[in-house]
Amino acid sequence: MTDLIEVKTADLTGAALDWMVAQVEAVPVAIAALHYGTDWRVYKPDFGGKYSPSTDWAVGGPLIEKHHIQTSFNGKGFRTASGEYWCAYVCSDAGKEQLPSGGGGTPLIAACRAIVAAKFVDIAKVPRELLP
Repeated sequence: MTDLIEVKTADLTGAALDWMVAQVEAVPVAIAALHYGTDWRVYKPDFGGKYSPSTDWAVGGPLIEKHHIQTSFNGKGFRTASGEYWCAYVCSDAGKEQLPSGGGGTPLIAACRAIVAAKFVDIAKVPRELLP
């Protein structure tokens, strides 16, 4: 891993978003280099599998429950600040939305951005290799 680069939490995507969720969740992960035409990826060394809460419901779904995340589909008439359709908030145990929110093209992406934003607010630092 080389340098860490500052990225707006609202702009995190793919492996960079997955890596940041792992940092919030204290999940030990490593990054794998480009291999046979694949992009950089985040994986769990002890498990050997890809860690992708932003695309895999088996990984991201339990985080929605753990963080009491509320998601909503905003439809074509209203979009989040980033121009995407799904919005997500981490909620308190009492059900109150905690700011900042996360937005994304899918509920998992929005939820993962909300998880990262709840800890790091506007800016996160990710390995350069994971950026598009």
